[in-house]
This record gives sequence, structure tokens and C-alpha cells, in this order.
Amino acid sequence: MSTTVEKIKEIEAEVARTQVNKATKKHLGILRSKLAQLRRELINPTTHGGSHGGEGFEVARTGVASVGFIGFPSVGKSSLMTRLTGTFSEVAEYEFTTLVATAGVIKHKGAKIQIVDLPGIIQGAKDGKGRGRQVIAAARSCQLIFLVLDVLKPLTDKAVIEAELEGFGIRLNKQPPNITFKKKDKGGLNITSTVPLTNIDHDEIRAVCHEYKISSADIAFRCDASVEDFIDVIEGNRIYMPCIYVLNKIDQISIEELDMIYRIPNCVPISAKEGWNYDELLDTMWEKLDLVRIYTKPKGLQPDYSDPVVLKSNAKSCEDFCNVIHKSIAKQFKHAYVWGSSVRHSPQKVGISHQLADEDVVTIVKR
Repeated sequence: MSTTVEKIKEIEAEVARTQVNKATKKHLGILRSKLAQLRRELINPTTHGGSHGGEGFEVARTGVASVGFIGFPSVGKSSLMTRLTGTFSEVAEYEFTTLVATAGVIKHKGAKIQIVDLPGIIQGAKDGKGRGRQVIAAARSCQLIFLVLDVLKPLTDKAVIEAELEGFGIRLNKQPPNITFKKKDKGGLNITSTVPLTNIDHDEIRAVCHEYKISSADIAFRCDASVEDFIDVIEGNRIYMPCIYVLNKIDQISIEELDMIYRIPNCVPISAKEGWNYDELLDTMWEKLDLVRIYTKPKGLQPDYSDPVVLKSNAKSCEDFCNVIHKSIAKQFKHAYVWGSSVRHSPQKVGISHQLADEDVVTIVKR
């Protein structure tokens, strides 16, 4: 492990001291490719005997989505966890209080959402310092990150933690680059673009492919991508995840400072100790998770608004709805009647591929 970390540090130092210009862009592309491959070794270690991560990182998944708390030690993650879920996570006025992952469940708008309080990370976590690798690896399986920050400490903490997550293949509040990459057996590199490429040229693309030992591929750019974006597509193991920056301890700052904090994108200021602004935090969480609630209506009865079926926004067809209830229902599906915003008139008879909307009411008719 130490050998890989040393190689990463050497390449990072070379990247830092290399001036960016037309003559060095190709060389920098090669260095970043090597860096990405070394990072992959850290994410997926090949050492025998396990990772010795310690207890507390195997969290059983419950609910329709998982939200992970990440932050430096003693920023208030455990207090926030206890307030939101009622699950006790050890709290004290010193750093590294939480040493294992603690999970709880919150019910919001009828959906059960799992909250995971992860141990505090330190700078250098992506290189194996502390228990950072286990913490960040656990975060990769979440659907949303709460990046908990202390408003009394410099907001440079935000940049440091983002760099640690970037090093582990987690991209916060970003969309995957619109690049199509398809390997082939022969024919060389076929590079096309539908937009002008201002951050990468064909020589850099060929240099990166050479570093990955790719001699033939069809590559289509549909966005003005950078070298890092192209490497992310080749690696194929990046996680693009929404994030809320939770700025805690606002009970210790002035109104003027609070106004400045609100200018930070994707930020929700709170006080875990006083319980301030939790409503906004939960509403923002719901918006970021992008979940869809569907209410069932048995034939001849009133809709059941107490226990909705919760779907993800990218899987909200009638077939997905049936599969969540029970997989056998989709096989017996004849048609459905839908009340709500996804249909032109209520009720409307729809097929199994119909896309549902939030708070639709559905009656399924079997064959």
C-alpha cells in the first residue's frame, strides 16, 4: 500500500510543478492517466487477507435510499443523527468520538430513508490515512451525501473533503460527461465531437488511450470535456452523487454571517444543538433524492395515503411500481387506472410502460 501511495505523491508533485501550456498538455494527460490507475488500486486493493477495515462499516441497507454523513471529526454529525432519527450516536466535545458507522431511519413524506453517520475523516484519507478509505468506500454506496461542516472553522474544509472524495472516484453535484467510448478490435482511434473542444485536443486523447493500452476505439464527445472527464469515462467506476453542504453551529454566528453562508450553492445552515432549520434540511434532502410517491387504491375502496409506494425518478413506470409491491404482479398485469398529474384526465386507463408522477393514485387490474 505504501508503494502505491508514494507513487501517487510523486506524480501529484510533478503535476503541481508542471506549467500548463500547449507543450505540456500531452505530458499532463499521461500523468493524470497514471494517477487515475494508481487511485483505482487504492479503491480496489488486491492484497490478500481482507482490508482490515474494522467493525461498523458493514451497514445493512434499509429504506428506499441511504444518506451518508461525511465530515471532519467533531463537526456535529452525531448530534444531527440523533436529532433526526432518534438513533444514539456517541457525542462528546473532542475529536474522533464516532469510531464506527451508525445507521438510523427517518420517515419523511411517507418514505423510509436510511441515515448513516460515518466516522470523521482526516486530510489524506484517500491515501489510506486514518480510516478514511473505509469511510469513503461506505459513502460510495449512498444515494446522497450530507457534507457536514463547522461554520466556525474555515470553509477550506469543504475543498479538502471534496478533494478526498474526488480521489476516491466520487463526483459531487456533477453530471456524467456526455462522452461515448467504445473499444473495438481494430481500426485505430476514431475521435469525433459535436461541440468545439477547448480543454482537450486529439493529441491528449491519443496519449491517454496509449497510457491505457487502447489502440482501437470509437470516441464521441458531445460536451466540452476535460482530460479528467475523459479519464473518468475510461475508468468507468466513478460515482456521480448529489450533495448537501450542511453548515452546523449557526447558533454561534451573527445574522450577517448567516446571510453570507446562504450564498454557497447547495448549502443548508443548521444548528444540530438547538434543532434549527431542520425543515429546510429535510425538504432539500427530499428534492435531491428525487423520489416519487405512488398511492395504491384497491378496487372499490378509498386510496391509502398512509403508506405510499416510493419509486426512484429513473424507474417510475407501472412495471416498476408492480415490481416493488411483488414481482408476480407485473406478470399478471392487464392495465391500470391512474389519477394524478401523469395523465390527462382522471382516472385514465394506462399500460404497463406508463410513467407515473409524484403522488399519483393507481389501481391495478390483473388478467
